[in-house]
Amino acid sequence: MLAACVFAAQARAQVPDAPRTASFAEHQRQCSGKDGWSDPAPPVRIFGNVYDVGSCGIVALLVVGPKGHVLIDAATAEAVPSIVANIRRLGWRPSDVKLLLSSHEHVDHAGGFRALQQVTGATLVATAAARKALESGVPAADDPQGNGISEFAGARVGRIVRDGEIVVLGPLRLTAHTTPGHAPGSTSWTWQSCDRGVCRAMVYADSLSAISADGYRFADHPAYVAAFRASLAKVARLPCDIVVTPHPAASDLYARLSGAKPLVDRNGCAAYAAAAGAKLEKRLADERKLRVR
Repeated sequence: MLAACVFAAQARAQVPDAPRTASFAEHQRQCSGKDGWSDPAPPVRIFGNVYDVGSCGIVALLVVGPKGHVLIDAATAEAVPSIVANIRRLGWRPSDVKLLLSSHEHVDHAGGFRALQQVTGATLVATAAARKALESGVPAADDPQGNGISEFAGARVGRIVRDGEIVVLGPLRLTAHTTPGHAPGSTSWTWQSCDRGVCRAMVYADSLSAISADGYRFADHPAYVAAFRASLAKVARLPCDIVVTPHPAASDLYARLSGAKPLVDRNGCAAYAAAAGAKLEKRLADERKLRVR
């Protein structure tokens, strides 16, 4: 805890003056009536050294450190110019981003990785389960949404991580948690961030929604469903002060940033997993009813 807070002091020294960070009111004005994957949004600070530099409808999470920065997710290729502009607005160069981390291998979160690699020179880090789809841009055969989502320009994965492996960049230490279900390569990330001596357990919890292409039945894939349920239980158990999700609405991120709901909620991950689990079980029940008919 002490070491993490010592790092916080170092990180704060690199945080630009407040005018470079958008107020949430500015974010609300720019994104009013918009929630598209590529709709440009200004950068907002979430907590400490963590910023959302993504679009109005997709989170791209920048975690900054004195030895370089980590960017989790890339939104779409069309969103990359806005992401890069946001990084510059915060006072950093795109080349300060040293690592790109992936939540899952779908176009709305991974479509921008190739362009961001070209701009930043950063290394893309992902699990073995996500690698083929990230590099080819083609959804995996066992992806529930595989026949219903667009392909994207693939990006080279420079490092493979296992469940529980820690990615280190200077004092930044982010842990990978494999959470397959929404996609085969789904990965959630945890780390600690501090601000003015207050340290929080941060969780970037991957999407947990049980959605699919037309014709796919989760009930026909019991092993996949078992892994999905295990992922829900894993997310629910994570140490969790502040949870952020790839789709901001899934974790009420904007309501929490506006102050309408608490930003810190130690039950946030458990509640997020429970809601997703209820929807998965309803989906399975509905599939079985249709099969009986």
